[in-house]
Amino acid sequence: MAIDLKSITRGQAVRAPRIMLYSSHGVGKSTFGAHADAPIFIQTEDGADELGVARFPLATSHQDVLDAIGVLYTEKHDFRTVVIDTIDWADQLIWSAINAKYSASDLAYGKGAVIAAEYWRGLLDGLNALRNERGMAVVLLSHCQVKRFDSPEVEPFDRFMPKLQERSSQLVQEWCDAVLFANYKLFTTATDVGFNKKVTRGVTTGERVMYTSERPAYLAKNRYNLPHELPLSWPALMQAMGRGIEQAASINKVSAQADNPAASAAVTQELAPWRT
Repeated sequence: MAIDLKSITRGQAVRAPRIMLYSSHGVGKSTFGAHADAPIFIQTEDGADELGVARFPLATSHQDVLDAIGVLYTEKHDFRTVVIDTIDWADQLIWSAINAKYSASDLAYGKGAVIAAEYWRGLLDGLNALRNERGMAVVLLSHCQVKRFDSPEVEPFDRFMPKLQERSSQLVQEWCDAVLFANYKLFTTATDVGFNKKVTRGVTTGERVMYTSERPAYLAKNRYNLPHELPLSWPALMQAMGRGIEQAASINKVSAQADNPAASAAVTQELAPWRT
């Protein structure tokens, strides 16, 4: 592909989102996906039957997952969101395919993780095709795990992470526009137990929320200027994304004034007063 100045584009391009939502079991991942826009579920574990959503038969191999993506790409349909429920079980299918194809020596010394990441790249390529050419949103649901995080800045600590092998997890997270952690909203309360001692306990009202930006306790990110905490519901996420996109459009409108030399100087003074 030839690259020149004519290939440069400006302005905001709003495309179908790529969202990962992860949580412990029972918080409401599948229900969240079921309320997406015209969803179709690719099931790698049982659980979607009770939701009454459109779904492919339970995938029992990695090829089943790829075939479902291929059908959505090639055949005519009215689905607007593809939901994989769940990607950690899809990862198990990937590893089953790898173990059937490669010997133990082929997978030693971390080579298996490299191969698994390549399988994931192929799967993500298929999802990219659905997004780019069929206009479909992508929702990836995952269970979570608690793992030690070795920070170069502070002492190691435990945090919630998607339940995927590290190399594959990093790849999928980088691909997504939003990585959201869902949980019951937790409060701490201190109880006086006598003898000048207090015990701090975690309590919850049962409210389910999702977190959109990273904290020491969990991984999260988003590209939509979302508030840190949202109710665990698809409409709440869409409303917040709409507001975030509008805010970004306003910023881009100001930035577009840079095409005018006089306006550019004013914008520079306003947004970068440290520059001379």
